[in-house]
Amino acid sequence: MTGLEEDWEFSADELDLLEQEAVRKISERKSSSAAAVTFHSASPLQPPASVTHDRISYESPSKTLLDSQVGKVEASSSGLQDCTSRGTIHGVSCLPKLCVRLFLHSSGLIAAKFPYNLMVVKAFQEVPKARWQPQERLWMFPFTSLVAAEQRLRSLGDVVELHSLHPLVFRALSAGKAVPDLSARYGRIPKSLESKLLPFQREGVRFMLLHGARALLADEMGLGKTLQAIAIASSLSDFWPVLVLTPSSLRLHWAAMIQQWLVVPAGDILAFLPHAGSNRGGYKIVLSNMKAAMHLDGCFNIVSYDTVPKLQDMLLSSDFKIVIADESHFLKNAQAKRTSASLPLIQKAQYAILLSGTPALSRPIELFKQLEALHPDVYKSVHEYGSRYCKGGMFGLYQGASNHEELHNLMKTTLMIRRLKNEVLSELPVKRRQQVFLDLNEKDLKGIRALFQELEIVKSKIQVCNSEENLGPLKITQKNLISKIYNDSAKAKIPAVLDYLCTVIEAGCKFLVFAHHVPMIDAIHQFFIKKVGCVRIDGSTPVTSRQALVSQFQENSEIRAAVLSIKAGGVGLTLTAASTVIFAELSWTPGDLIQAEDRVHRIGQATAINIYYLVANETVDDIIWDVVQSKLENIGQVLDGEEVKLEVSSSQTVSPRKQKKLDSFLKRCPIASGASPKAKVHKFSKDF
Repeated sequence: MTGLEEDWEFSADELDLLEQEAVRKISERKSSSAAAVTFHSASPLQPPASVTHDRISYESPSKTLLDSQVGKVEASSSGLQDCTSRGTIHGVSCLPKLCVRLFLHSSGLIAAKFPYNLMVVKAFQEVPKARWQPQERLWMFPFTSLVAAEQRLRSLGDVVELHSLHPLVFRALSAGKAVPDLSARYGRIPKSLESKLLPFQREGVRFMLLHGARALLADEMGLGKTLQAIAIASSLSDFWPVLVLTPSSLRLHWAAMIQQWLVVPAGDILAFLPHAGSNRGGYKIVLSNMKAAMHLDGCFNIVSYDTVPKLQDMLLSSDFKIVIADESHFLKNAQAKRTSASLPLIQKAQYAILLSGTPALSRPIELFKQLEALHPDVYKSVHEYGSRYCKGGMFGLYQGASNHEELHNLMKTTLMIRRLKNEVLSELPVKRRQQVFLDLNEKDLKGIRALFQELEIVKSKIQVCNSEENLGPLKITQKNLISKIYNDSAKAKIPAVLDYLCTVIEAGCKFLVFAHHVPMIDAIHQFFIKKVGCVRIDGSTPVTSRQALVSQFQENSEIRAAVLSIKAGGVGLTLTAASTVIFAELSWTPGDLIQAEDRVHRIGQATAINIYYLVANETVDDIIWDVVQSKLENIGQVLDGEEVKLEVSSSQTVSPRKQKKLDSFLKRCPIASGASPKAKVHKFSKDF
């Protein structure tokens, strides 16, 4: 007996059970043989052997083996004709068919599961590249061997009932094999950019290129999807220009990241904005409400999802070959105008890079439009997809989840790579900081600009003042103006901050939001009350109540957000349930920011921390950021840079790094300054 056959053998207890059961049934047969024959005659005829595509409910191997073995003993012991292989009585089958089920394994290979049968085993031994996996008790082979496997199983006749892959799975695997392998283009990524990628980010880029740069990058929030997408786009530079679809709150952030990592001239980065607003980066701004003809002549063209319906005809006529869809879960609603307008752009593009930290794996129907965008010939029927993967919902058609493992394996094999922070923790730094540039309304900026102009006038008077008597009032006026700029900057940032927080809520993680001014804290808190479970701790929160609020945040999974004042919430609290920190405002004292960061960076924190500073040009942030940046640099905590290889470029700051006195910063106020800003390898395989 071969080792393979021994692996299928029963234990002594199982053999005893089979023998006892067989003897009992034989005895029953002898005492009522007429009834037994009648029973078999009444059994319905088995249909001829065929390949079915419906997923079956599969009984435990031990029960199936027991039934099949008992059936063999019954047949031979009753003297029935040739029942050891396929006995019949009056032309009626007396043995159940042997069910062979083929399915997509998590490895990307096709797996076969069936009760032991020597003929079937020999059939699989003849399938190209098929291997027996004793640990899982499965035969496995690549998708390219599927046709050969089906042919050999059909050749066994109607003794085998074959349950093959669902048609949608078959189409998806076929499409996955057909996409071009662009791995050789990895070498085209600029060295200055490639050297900044962490090992898992290099793997992500390689995966996307292997799958034809038409795939979904679904890394958890904070793992650098934007940087990976820019690296992929850089390897396809001969197919530029690029269209970037993004939530409105991230348009300027994308412009800044592209300029930083690809050293693309600011004038080659075009952003569609509803108003002129602040443009200290020098990007080409096109107003989306312009009635005149618009031209897309940027190397990178950044458009918000909400603007796409208005620009759809122009965008389609521009024939973009590369489309990046950031936060692609914004396309989950099939009825939304932005979805129906964006999908044709993605489908038409030769290369489509979808980015989402929340791919809705638990709500399969929300994935359909993203999958349809990437492979419209595969995911062409929502009813076929919904019937397969979205059954069981209680609140409407296709709102449930079914065959979840198959869908996850299918996406991983053909078009999706997803890493969680805890999976790449050894590659991540303790803290990673990043600037997020906000797009402010032109109307709000006008008032702040006027204050800066007034401040410059006062500063000029101070410089020429020779009288101590007049100097005192001028300095008080200067201080009041700075305070006014600080307050008005907070109010101007509120709409953009709330817009950005929408994308954070979508990520589904726990997070902290720090602010300084009461209007900002109030606005964020009121916004969260309607959107997500939250707690609030500021100067008005009684000390006796704070620990209870902390406990709620730490222990209640429904409480996902904490709104905190930088002063009151920045000390003495442990909020390690979160690993994401967002600063809606900056503080004049960098130590306050570090203390606030350390609410999550404490004993008990099991993952790396992502810190996002929301900043707006032509506001007080221009002044404060330099103080924060230089101070943090001095204490060895490089801003979003060297230690994590996601460096905040000095070209994105308004003032020199080393200026430390307020007076020197005032020289760099926006109105006074006319200066323009300066411009482990994992080898993937498609052998599935």
